[in-house]
Amino acid sequence: MNNHVDAGLVDRNGAALIRIPEGRFLMGSQDHYPEESPVRWEEITGFFMHATPVTNAMFAAFIASTGYVTQAERCLASEDYPGVAPDLLQPASLVFMPPDGPVQLDDVSRWWSLVPGADWRHPLGPDSNLQGLDQHPVVHVGLEDAHAYAQWVGCELPTEAQWEFAAWGGRTGSEFVWGDQLVPDGRHMANIWQGDFPWRNLALDGYDRTSPVGAFPANGYGLQDMIGNVWEWTITPFNNPGQGSGKPSCCAKGGGEKNMRVLKGGSHLCAPDYCRRYRAPARSPQAPDTTSSHIGFRCVRR
Repeated sequence: MNNHVDAGLVDRNGAALIRIPEGRFLMGSQDHYPEESPVRWEEITGFFMHATPVTNAMFAAFIASTGYVTQAERCLASEDYPGVAPDLLQPASLVFMPPDGPVQLDDVSRWWSLVPGADWRHPLGPDSNLQGLDQHPVVHVGLEDAHAYAQWVGCELPTEAQWEFAAWGGRTGSEFVWGDQLVPDGRHMANIWQGDFPWRNLALDGYDRTSPVGAFPANGYGLQDMIGNVWEWTITPFNNPGQGSGKPSCCAKGGGEKNMRVLKGGSHLCAPDYCRRYRAPARSPQAPDTTSSHIGFRCVRR
């Protein structure tokens, strides 16, 4: 049994929490995207973290208990979006839609679509469902949704520093949280993209979209899916000390820089030929009201 698991500590939904020790670590990177710099020392007080992202089954229990309606299931308020056509204010969420062939990578609208009726119950649109996806991460959740769930289970959302420290699992000085090779000895360590983004996913890791939580090896703390599968919300406001990388991001953006929050971990859409954000220091900005088919979350208890 992993010695960071406290068998007696669970949230109100029955999910075990992993003990993350206090520590000091070098946060960030100077070797990749400028927004990951500067590298600096961070002190972390010990805390507990969910072993996996929140799953569809876990989120369904929350909805059944509370009747909560997620951001993607609500109509947008016309006063918040002046001049926007009424049909664009209906409930909708962003869904990854691979094009039929190669496209320029300078416009995410070539592979992201705002789909009416897409939400956590219908991850690919109104005609889809959660059959067979109970243990996959819940997606199409905004920051407000993640906060509501965390409060219900007696937890909070992590800071970026907590998330990054936990992702390393006690390891330091390597390119990835598992070592220096992306696919060591041919073993896939996370659910990311293999092939030509965004149109041809070879799914060599076994998954074309999300994967069941725990399908890949845990890190040194016993945490699973910290890298790949789905991006995860943090409460940390995004600031970009760099001058801009000039490189496109695999994250669907909403709005400007104001009030953006940091997403961590990358997703199943991160690809070596486009978005190399399957590393612990990687970070991406996201508007709190944005929901999509590759963003989820996990909780912490301080």
